[in-house]
Amino acid sequence: MAVTSREWLRNYAVLALRINRQMAGSATGTVLIYRGPQEWRARVENEEPPPAGRLVDSAEALLAQVPFPSHRGRYLAAHVRALRAVARRLSGQELPLAEYAGECLGISVRRLPEELFEQGHAALDAALPRSGGSLAHRLHAWKTAHTLPSDRLDPLTVLVDRAVAETRRRTSAIVPLPADEVVQCRLVSGVHFRAAGDYEGGLRSTIHINRDLPFNLADLLYVVAHEGHPGHIAESLLKERRLVEEQGRLEQRVRFMLAPSFVISEGLGLHAQNIVFPGDEAQAWLADHVLAAHGMPPDGSDFAAIHRTQNLLFGVWANVAMMADEGRRHAELAAYLSRWALLSEAEAHAALSVLRATGMALYVLSYFHGWQLLDSWLAAPDRTARIRRLLTEQLLPVDLRPAH
Repeated sequence: MAVTSREWLRNYAVLALRINRQMAGSATGTVLIYRGPQEWRARVENEEPPPAGRLVDSAEALLAQVPFPSHRGRYLAAHVRALRAVARRLSGQELPLAEYAGECLGISVRRLPEELFEQGHAALDAALPRSGGSLAHRLHAWKTAHTLPSDRLDPLTVLVDRAVAETRRRTSAIVPLPADEVVQCRLVSGVHFRAAGDYEGGLRSTIHINRDLPFNLADLLYVVAHEGHPGHIAESLLKERRLVEEQGRLEQRVRFMLAPSFVISEGLGLHAQNIVFPGDEAQAWLADHVLAAHGMPPDGSDFAAIHRTQNLLFGVWANVAMMADEGRRHAELAAYLSRWALLSEAEAHAALSVLRATGMALYVLSYFHGWQLLDSWLAAPDRTARIRRLLTEQLLPVDLRPAH
């Protein structure tokens, strides 16, 4: 019997909610951003959790009949395949991480060559202030010189508000934003992230900053653009307005994070600062509006080159995720992170604790591969139009690959 589009979307949302409940129930945290009908959420919260095998069957049933045309149907099918892959893993069917990434994220991943990281180190060497010590020592010294200590973060909310206003202004020149949007900054404790952007609906959003960590003011626009505009908050707001409110695409309020769309979202986030502050504009803005007021004079460093290298070095995290999947020892993984990502010993161990959370070894692949995918795709004469598409259309990684 054929299902209606509304019934199919309900079944899709219920499957995502059930999988998220099972993962959250095992102390791994949410993998779903849900703003759909509350009665669907209540149904899942009040039921006896079904066995994982039945979740696989539910995904198969959804794939057997996708009642949507062309690209929308292809987009939804890709996300159901991601749900099916996670359900299979919950039922005990393990895949190597590369195959799992192909099923969930819709990307082809492989171990990246260390020559790529050597190129990044060379770029970082040229971008950092000239001083003695190793490259890692110089990078940590640069961060320290621009850092607000965790016990002196009081000015940070004001600085984030100022950065939000500027990033919104520049993003509005690319795609119009509602004038009555409200974005607040909240300092939070006891979380594993440095920052997170949360669109709450009704044109209201919050950028959460981890108050337990020192904050590098040289990263202010890098973080705010990624989490806010033209990054996660802008994408969520614009797609909800364009796709849900105007086109009735309710699936945009059911966002499973171990899925292809988040490869593009994280790639967009890592490109966000450069999109609205090309070249050295971010550094110039920070020098004029932030750094001098906090006793941080120019030091000859190149912020844009440092941030580009930081994006590239997410490839180190991707390699470590694959090495961990192969069963490599903790000490080897920590040493690899220290050698190639230039992390301190404490930072390397903290990174490994994050990667061990269920789903994170997969999700971390989104950063480098999303950044690399967009790096090529945005290098085009119609760059501005492509940015608008990233912010307003349902795209898959395959849509951004060049045709052969």
